[in-house]
Amino acid sequence: MAATTDLHSNGQSAEAPAKLALADGTVMEGTAIGHRGTTGGELCFNTSMTGYQEILTDPSYYGQIMMMTYPHIGNYGAMEADLEADGPMVAGLVVRSYTRRPSNERAEETLEDFMQRNGLVGISGIDTRALVRNIRAEGVMNAVISAEELDDDALVQKARDWPAMEGLALADKVTTEAPYDWSTGDDGPRIAVYDFGVKRNILRSFAERGCSVRVFPGRTPLDDVLDWEPDGLFLSNGPGDPRAMDDAIELAGEVIDAGLPVFGICLGHQLMALSEGLDVYKMYVGHRGANHPVKNRETGRVEVTTQNHGFAVEGASIDEDVAEVTHVNLNDDSIEGMRFKRFEGFSLQYHPEASPGPHDSRYHFERFLDAVRDEQPAESSRVPA
Repeated sequence: MAATTDLHSNGQSAEAPAKLALADGTVMEGTAIGHRGTTGGELCFNTSMTGYQEILTDPSYYGQIMMMTYPHIGNYGAMEADLEADGPMVAGLVVRSYTRRPSNERAEETLEDFMQRNGLVGISGIDTRALVRNIRAEGVMNAVISAEELDDDALVQKARDWPAMEGLALADKVTTEAPYDWSTGDDGPRIAVYDFGVKRNILRSFAERGCSVRVFPGRTPLDDVLDWEPDGLFLSNGPGDPRAMDDAIELAGEVIDAGLPVFGICLGHQLMALSEGLDVYKMYVGHRGANHPVKNRETGRVEVTTQNHGFAVEGASIDEDVAEVTHVNLNDDSIEGMRFKRFEGFSLQYHPEASPGPHDSRYHFERFLDAVRDEQPAESSRVPA
């Protein structure tokens, strides 16, 4: 029988009071977790039962306060292997019941210590069920968490004054500063990744299939990427409002015109749509969780998917001569996947790398690589990088 690791937080007192205030005037009292400070952002919720560390470090959540609907958070600790970025990307964490003594043989530290070490502010003891009902009724809104300022009126005003997510271009906050190689496959395709906030598990998914993967900053001129002689181009996930990213939309159009197969996930999917003249809208609540049913219209199969997005492609704007809808969300009929008509490319709103989550959708990586191989010449004269 495998032994478990019983860790104790070495951080600050577990008894510090904290408050959560929403822009609609709602104020809730709780206990501070993580760094004792003040933070704000768009409050949203995730329905996943596991995977809190992947969620906290997903760059697509940059600038958002994450509320976990599963009540017990922290019970399996924290570990390097579960990071999707170098550190937390969320603005704050809201939970119902926080575990300060995890038991898990893989744990390297407590979640409390991970949060304190990375300056992540959080609050525990919140009635998350009531708060989720409020958001579902009123829509996502800004909020503030503080263990410093405890005056209700001051906190509500701070939440109202916080910049709204709508209209914010945030990819520059999370993209890499310089190109880097994630993997160097011997004979596999070369995949150039435009990093708007890419998750590590997307890079792993390409590497596991033998690809050479080079990651480029989101503002890299296309000619610099093509100098590497890639076989396929990938537009990553990321945070913020895609409609505010004029330069990235223009770049997506250039990527499309390069003549190579193109694959986009989440923000990349939205940028591809916008570059092709389709519309994107801000969702009332958004999709965040690991159990969203998506129907593949081509096969009729239903996939259980991992999702994280607050914007979506407007179905009414899709011209059948521009794109075909391949996947739809069975909860609300929103667009989850498209195949484009004038170039070899497709895109997904959800996350086929599925971390955390099932493996229902990982076939999309093979699908993309099949298209890449079909476009490759029989023999390559490429000089190894």
